[in-house]
Amino acid sequence: MTSFQKASDDLPETREQRVAEAKRLVAVATMAARAVQAPLMAAFRSDMEVDYKRDLHDIVTVHDKTAELTIRNIILENEPNSVILGEEGGQIGDGDIQWYVDPIDGTANFASGFAFWCVSIAAVRNGSVVAGVVFDPVANALFSADLEHSYLDGQIIRSKAVDDERRATLITGYPVSRDFHLDGREIALSRFGDLVDTFSTVRRPGSAALSIAHVAAGFVDVAAGFGVNSWDVAAAILILKNAGGRYEPLSLGKVHPSSADFMCPGYVATGNGGEYPTLNRIARDISAGRVGKLLASNGAK
Repeated sequence: MTSFQKASDDLPETREQRVAEAKRLVAVATMAARAVQAPLMAAFRSDMEVDYKRDLHDIVTVHDKTAELTIRNIILENEPNSVILGEEGGQIGDGDIQWYVDPIDGTANFASGFAFWCVSIAAVRNGSVVAGVVFDPVANALFSADLEHSYLDGQIIRSKAVDDERRATLITGYPVSRDFHLDGREIALSRFGDLVDTFSTVRRPGSAALSIAHVAAGFVDVAAGFGVNSWDVAAAILILKNAGGRYEPLSLGKVHPSSADFMCPGYVATGNGGEYPTLNRIARDISAGRVGKLLASNGAK
């Protein structure tokens, strides 16, 4: 048993024990994330083959799968009391700690040579995220969070955002082609136009995990997404919240409204001090519209 391991019947009971466990889980996640840095950087901007999952916008590479396997092996070796859900390999293991792993969040960027992608690893106990790591291998920047603080390369970070949306920077992938089908092309483009007109800067770099981590660090003011998975956002949510930011989950009609925030497919992640009514209105309209369509569809059956 390594120094990171812990017997499955030795569950944390006190606050001090829970904090200590969270720090240990961050250490395991950090070790796993850094273990895939060298092979991923060797592959980045190389001549790689890509495959597709749902459609031509949903890219996967052999490097995603290889990195996930490495991460899984390291987690299970150091924390056998684990269940691991990965984007590429599904769920394996049996234990009290549920891990959410995205070996490359932003695979399209990784495959094309655009330096905005990351490794995302989160640990959940009893339905709550207790440890998270978002690692940017290109910048060698490690965002992390335990039950006490959020960190960038070991230094405590605090989120900050401008208070006026007209001076704020927004990161969002909305709309993509699937949003055209769900919301209507004209409506989606009109909403995007409102965001461009309102915010000082709108960027679409991809990678929800890295976008939210940038909000946590105060690099951008707010981020929003409408098609994410648990492995994309679980780690970044804890990093944002511990840094003082706000996270509003959106069900989009896909999960129950009472679901854990990291299970919701939509979000608005706002830095501390930011108040952005235009974005909040649009995000809630998107979610309400999709809920309404789902209810109408179910009623017609």
